[in-house]
Amino acid sequence: MDGFALLVAATLSAGTVLAIAGLGLLINERSGIVNLGAEGMMLVAAITGYATAVHTGSDTLGFLAGMGAGALLAAAFGVLVIWLNTNQYATGLALSLFGAGFSAFIGIPYTQAKLSDRMHFEIPGLADIPFVGPALFRHHPMVYLAVLLAFGIGWFLYRSRAGLVLRAVGESPESAHALGYPVRRIRLAAVVVGGALCGLSGAYISVIYTPLWVEGMVAGKGWIALALTTFATWRPARVLLGAYLFGGVTMLQFHLQGEGIQIPSQFLSMLPYVATIVVLVLISRNASWIRANMPASIGKPFFPGS
Repeated sequence: MDGFALLVAATLSAGTVLAIAGLGLLINERSGIVNLGAEGMMLVAAITGYATAVHTGSDTLGFLAGMGAGALLAAAFGVLVIWLNTNQYATGLALSLFGAGFSAFIGIPYTQAKLSDRMHFEIPGLADIPFVGPALFRHHPMVYLAVLLAFGIGWFLYRSRAGLVLRAVGESPESAHALGYPVRRIRLAAVVVGGALCGLSGAYISVIYTPLWVEGMVAGKGWIALALTTFATWRPARVLLGAYLFGGVTMLQFHLQGEGIQIPSQFLSMLPYVATIVVLVLISRNASWIRANMPASIGKPFFPGS
């Protein structure tokens, strides 16, 4: 039973990485922009947040630095695709490649750096409840923030005027422009916010989840977060559930190894990516359902006055 509680706890922690990044990408795509640079942004944010935490001793400043790095890269991406009309997919891939190389270069001095002693978090009283306490109430506050963020973004998109405008821009930028809304600025704001959340996710990996810096440590989580938005059909609550699903599959490999089950480690390492492919194949079988939920202008450029 204790082992299962630890598996649940590890699932929530691993899912938090995917949830925060996936929610950021969902905001991008709700505005009609596809950013394939999530992996690169998360890597740059990871080293930025880690370096900041090493020098300042503050996890909070590390998170803020990671968010700033992610937002800055996203802003550059946004200017290129929204104002200069570069191809969204090619620009996103270039950003991902740039982030991987740049983070490896600036991260060389930090491969041996150590963070200060990590704090132990728990909710008094609730943390001592058998099974439930270790599983649910001994997490870093960022785990709970991810849950609040999912519901907050859900409220924003479906209950606020600003969220309605954002969805309108994603559905029909021409109509939104005709009504007087600054489509390009709205899209840029969505891209920057999405980049900041990807940055927060990257900083969480290096400062809390690992915590250390290793080249390429994001290890494909940015790509899984991208797939997660489609899996969730662009709904925040489903992004959260999907993140925990993929997080559970990721942690299952370590749980099985800990139980002594003789399965090749290479196969276990494949599980998260196999699960991603299987889920996307199953969803793709119902193309009409995806079209009904997908923002109509996603991936399409917008030219005011054309």
